[in-house]
Amino acid sequence: MTGRLRAPTGRYGGRSAEERQAERRRRFLDAALRLFGDRPGYRATTVAALSEAAGLSTRQFYEEFRTLEDVLAALHLQVNDWAEQAVRAAVADAAGLPLADRVATIFHAYAADVTADPRRIRITFVEIVGVSPRLEEQRLARRARWIDLIRAEAEAAVARGEAAPRDYRLPAAAFIGSVNGLLHDWSAGWVDATLDEVVTELVRQLLGILRPVEWENGR
Repeated sequence: MTGRLRAPTGRYGGRSAEERQAERRRRFLDAALRLFGDRPGYRATTVAALSEAAGLSTRQFYEEFRTLEDVLAALHLQVNDWAEQAVRAAVADAAGLPLADRVATIFHAYAADVTADPRRIRITFVEIVGVSPRLEEQRLARRARWIDLIRAEAEAAVARGEAAPRDYRLPAAAFIGSVNGLLHDWSAGWVDATLDEVVTELVRQLLGILRPVEWENGR
């Protein structure tokens, strides 16, 4: 299969072709979240199984996607977009708060979104890993967006005089690695703590990066 089949055009049942296509795509992604994010997982799912779970035909699948990898790629982006929307809303809500309160507000919003459905965590941290060079590039690109967001928050805190002036590229990358690892391990049941305790630890780590003891003592 070298490309998608052409979807029908025109109106049907009061809906445009674009509306019907958007609904089909949503149904395939909803089914993928169930199958890829739980059992059997991405690698054990077939086009036929995904189409059946979505209540659609394999022909309709190929009208929307070329391969199951395309579905996983789209789902990974969607899950990240949901989390990013939650974080950016929290950033706006936390405007004007002291640094510690601002960081806590942002991370509670992030953690609440990504842990609201454990299947989202599995898509983001497990199923996407090692599938193909293309998806590795996408995974790292989305991770870079989170690093950039942390850097932007850090640099804004520096400008307000609330954080130590430094190059935050490496600290932000290291911190995002901690976030991903701790939330994955917590969701898998390997960390004996509540979500609030996990978030508190992450907030403590970030504040330690932004406001190291030597900087606080030298103010």
